[in-house]
Amino acid sequence: MSSEEQKISDGTPPTQEVQSLAINEQAPRFPTLSLTEEERARGERRFDQVFSVGEECIQDYELFNLLAKKDQPICYDGFEPSGRMHIAQGVMKAINVNKLTGAGCKVKIWIADWFAQLNNKVGGDLKKIQTVGRYLIEIWKAVGMKLEDGKVEFLWSSEEINSRAAEYWPLVMDIARRNKLPRIMRCCQIMGRSETDELAASQIFYPCMQCADIFFLKADICQLGMDQRKVNVLAREYCDDIKRKNKPIILSHHMLPGLQQGQEKMSKSDPSSSIYMEDEEAEVNAKIKKAYCPPMIVEGNPCLEYIKYIIFPWFHEFSVKRSVENGGNKTYNIYEELVADYEKGQLHPADLKIALQGALNRILQPVRDHFKCDANAKDLLIRVKGYRLTR
Repeated sequence: MSSEEQKISDGTPPTQEVQSLAINEQAPRFPTLSLTEEERARGERRFDQVFSVGEECIQDYELFNLLAKKDQPICYDGFEPSGRMHIAQGVMKAINVNKLTGAGCKVKIWIADWFAQLNNKVGGDLKKIQTVGRYLIEIWKAVGMKLEDGKVEFLWSSEEINSRAAEYWPLVMDIARRNKLPRIMRCCQIMGRSETDELAASQIFYPCMQCADIFFLKADICQLGMDQRKVNVLAREYCDDIKRKNKPIILSHHMLPGLQQGQEKMSKSDPSSSIYMEDEEAEVNAKIKKAYCPPMIVEGNPCLEYIKYIIFPWFHEFSVKRSVENGGNKTYNIYEELVADYEKGQLHPADLKIALQGALNRILQPVRDHFKCDANAKDLLIRVKGYRLTR
């Protein structure tokens, strides 16, 4: 037995060289997958970056297999053009899309104008809904979503469905035929509704259409929020019904909470609950100043959530400026270090909020500039602000 082997058997920590060898020789992820060495290496290169987008993945081994075997997997996300864009839909979406395209994926963003009409958004006025859709695209362009290489495609549901109606509607009808009404009603959360709400007939039809979208767009990955999970699971169940082997992979991202205590998600109907993408600096500062941020409490703290899911992914650090008496300036390079200081009371909510205000305003300034300097974007914003939001 070598000296190094003796040390390991005795419980003595191995040298750095042996540790490195152990890491390199560790068992591959998902060893039961049938992959060539080249495919496995490609999966390893891409998996962590794509997987980091989601709070939940169904199923992780399917995602690895897809990334290993397919050059350009198709990711799908959709949104109802229903009003002004808040920061989760704007900045978090740009971060996630850039991660996906950076890993070689193609992202199809479904501008669900017909769905917004079915859900009675903006009074069900399709022209106004489409104006909101164009405004949202302007924001993503301004905030830094990488659109230059053709890996991101914006598709309007009304146009795509009309152009391929013979493909779309039989699919919707088959999904509807194979599911009982209570199963469809359980998906109402995707529209911001509950099973106990009084629904229009159009809203009952909505989940069948959204389920069909996944197959219509040939999506490999459903990259939507956790609030859309139920209809994505419905799509996987539909695959079981029709004996389809390759199911869409669900990669659900985190839902950023509202800024007030107890708000599980942002609400467009409550301006104080969220930061809008074209909010002025003073508005951002005022909203963060009033935000719920109890000292030494991490759980349910929206300011810390903003830092974790927006600031760190964007800047890869969080800098706090303080007087020497209050601890002096400090830059956090990992979120866990910031949380440790906050829980111990070494980082005061007031100092955290000032730093958060500054970071958010740096991200949003290019968007403000775009909507002030670009005539088309400016006109779209004026019109969208004038629309009456309907639930």
